Amino acid sequence: MKRAKPIWLISMLLVMALLAGCGGDSSPDQPEPQPESQPTASVQSEAVPTVNTTTPSLPSPTPEEPSPAEPAQPESPKPANNPFRLENVPAYSGQAYVALNENTPYFDISNLSAKSYENYSPLDALGRCGTATACIGQDLMPTEERGSIGQVKPSGWHTVRYDCVDGKYLYNRCHLIGYQLTAENANTSNLITGTRYLNIEGMLPFENMTADYIKETGNRVEYHVTPVFEGDNLLASGVLMEGYSVEDQGDGVCFCVFAYNVQPGVTIDYATGDSTLDGAASTAAPAESKTESASSTSESSAPTPEPAPEPIESQQTEQEPQGNTYILNTNTKKFHYPSCSSVKQMKESNKQVYTGSREDIISQGYDPCKKCNP
Repeated sequence: MKRAKPIWLISMLLVMALLAGCGGDSSPDQPEPQPESQPTASVQSEAVPTVNTTTPSLPSPTPEEPSPAEPAQPESPKPANNPFRLENVPAYSGQAYVALNENTPYFDISNLSAKSYENYSPLDALGRCGTATACIGQDLMPTEERGSIGQVKPSGWHTVRYDCVDGKYLYNRCHLIGYQLTAENANTSNLITGTRYLNIEGMLPFENMTADYIKETGNRVEYHVTPVFEGDNLLASGVLMEGYSVEDQGDGVCFCVFAYNVQPGVTIDYATGDSTLDGAASTAAPAESKTESASSTSESSAPTPEPAPEPIESQQTEQEPQGNTYILNTNTKKFHYPSCSSVKQMKESNKQVYTGSREDIISQGYDPCKKCNP
């Protein structure tokens, strides 16, 4: 019995040792912080948004690239890519007008009016005309004879005559949109001071082209005319004329020209409208032309077109407000006395009776007949 007791004690010690061993295995695991590995993963997940913040920065050049391209999109529709600038117009070199923008209008041809209209800009603070625009059809054309426009004094107006000028008068009252197109008569917003050369050689060919096309086809033409003034000048340097036939997309009429407000042989002060003969022309023109220029300049604001101390031609002008009768040839743009033999040879369709001043007829683009010399 004394030998069995140590065996029991040994067994008890072994059991306690085993129990103590299980408790000791848990303590060495504490330093190993596997739960702390999760915060480490969260740090890595925070690094992912860091990458994402750089990713939005990649598209940022993409919106910047279209932004310079966006201004180009309005320019892509034909015809106008560049705005008109006077400094880009070539200097006058003997031609009455010059084509601009490849002879294609600056206005947007993709958005033309579906019906006829006309619009005239109000006069500015200096009394100068602005752009006149119209979509011209036969419904806007005149149905009666044109009246007098002698009472209108556009900016820069002077009644000046030179022998070197066709029809004598340096300046005409030039319609921006011709009477034959929209039947506008003494509309102050449609009349500028233009040289005889501008009126007949520069503007009239395009007015006639447009009128003939409309009459022949019944179609309409978008028609814009802009007087171009430099600074505060009272006299326009010229006019920008643009036309585009609507129904046939410019096949019939398409032009963009600058017509020069000049007169060969005459030097013009565009700030005031004053003028002098060039040295080359002064020998051909009589001295009385200079006298008329100076005197008519002083009376430019007076309603009477000519001063008293004038040669015979001016005396006729003084009687003209009472109304002289002339026969107009609307085809050849000549005017005659009713007794002229050429009147009998006219077609009735080209004949028009006109009562008014000689100056008004000339300002409409008509030339005096060389046979009867009215």
